[in-house]
Amino acid sequence: MDSIYRTSKDTMRDPAPVQNDAIIIYDENNSQQPSRYADYARIIARIEQRLLERYGVPYHLYASEDPNVEYWTLLEEDLRQASPDVEHVTRIYDRLEEWTFEYDGDKPEPDFDVHRSIKNNVFVYPKAGIALARMPVFREHGIGNEDFVFAINDEALLAFLADVRVRQREQSLRKVTVFTDGRHGINRQLEPVSRAVSRDDVIMPASIKQDIYRSLDRFFEEDRSFYLKYDIPYKRGILLYGHPGNGKTTLVKSIAGSVPGPVAYWQITEYTSSESIEEVFEAAGRMMPMVLVIEDIDSMPAEARSFFLNTLDGATSKEGIFLIGTTNYPEKIDPGLMNRAGRFDRAYEITLPDEELRLEYFRRKRLHEFAGEDTVVEAARLTEGFTFAQLGELYVSAALRWHEEGKLDMHEVIQGLRGELDKSRKGVWLHNSEGRVGFHF
Repeated sequence: MDSIYRTSKDTMRDPAPVQNDAIIIYDENNSQQPSRYADYARIIARIEQRLLERYGVPYHLYASEDPNVEYWTLLEEDLRQASPDVEHVTRIYDRLEEWTFEYDGDKPEPDFDVHRSIKNNVFVYPKAGIALARMPVFREHGIGNEDFVFAINDEALLAFLADVRVRQREQSLRKVTVFTDGRHGINRQLEPVSRAVSRDDVIMPASIKQDIYRSLDRFFEEDRSFYLKYDIPYKRGILLYGHPGNGKTTLVKSIAGSVPGPVAYWQITEYTSSESIEEVFEAAGRMMPMVLVIEDIDSMPAEARSFFLNTLDGATSKEGIFLIGTTNYPEKIDPGLMNRAGRFDRAYEITLPDEELRLEYFRRKRLHEFAGEDTVVEAARLTEGFTFAQLGELYVSAALRWHEEGKLDMHEVIQGLRGELDKSRKGVWLHNSEGRVGFHF
């Protein structure tokens, strides 16, 4: 901890310049200065004083023009893990929260977790010479936040940010980054992969499956030899389209669990804007080489499409990014996405499974172990027009019938499920025989 302070003292800014050329100079004893600035400056001055008293060197305040502030996410993770690398220095307001609790579903046995709140506290990474403070700001309609970053000098700050990038990438290898466009900007979460899905679990035409995984494996070669040898830009884009329930999500999950790089999901909403597009691609660029999955790309708001297309056309906007777009409604896709090279290189239709793929699905589910091979063949033959999601529901229904009755009439189960699916498609299930809807007593 001492070494960074010793080597950096000769490059520190003077904490008390002889001549201050600012227009407004903070003076705690001057009651005539602007009141709001006085409140702000008083807190900053006292944070700097506490840091000086504790560590013996001045910390300086920096402004961030970077929307991707991953260090706050990493700070919260360090607080959850009680990392010895981070120290709590002081609270800001004495009557606001100091601690927070949350439900931690990532534990082997999920439970509530209690740790210091990022808000209203000042934390320091002493070895790095960095302090972080999220200050509550009292506004007319509630309490907001202002984030502050302090460092002992420029070198310490740059080294810290470089380390953050490495840590963020390592963390992204264990979890999936989920971006969701919200009313007030991008919501970013790290989520564990709920269940491992291997490449063997993906059932689709062999030629398409081989083509997609071959492209991925070439993309993540450590020496990038393929791209260098053939002078190909280091970026790739594919579009997966087809009706819901045919395996697009399973394919994406298998990719998340089988590539040696970070994977991020981006959920397009009505709030997607040029600002959020720029923020997501900047964040993705920090994790390169990586896979960026854009869910429901057809939902892109009309006012954001032009900026999105221009971003894809940028010379370096996708460098190191393997882009995967998915849609259930290809007819809604902007033709510009598929009709111009360099945006999405290939488009793959994920169709309804044919009899051969349906047979493969039931065998992989091990339906034959309790129902017999003849029943498996019958199920594959009679389920033309079923999606994989519907085949999954058929398997569950068959397993329940076998478990409860010790026998199975697969033809009857299929007919019953097909009837329910037809009702759902036609909306018949909305009405009972008396034309009423809902619960009745």
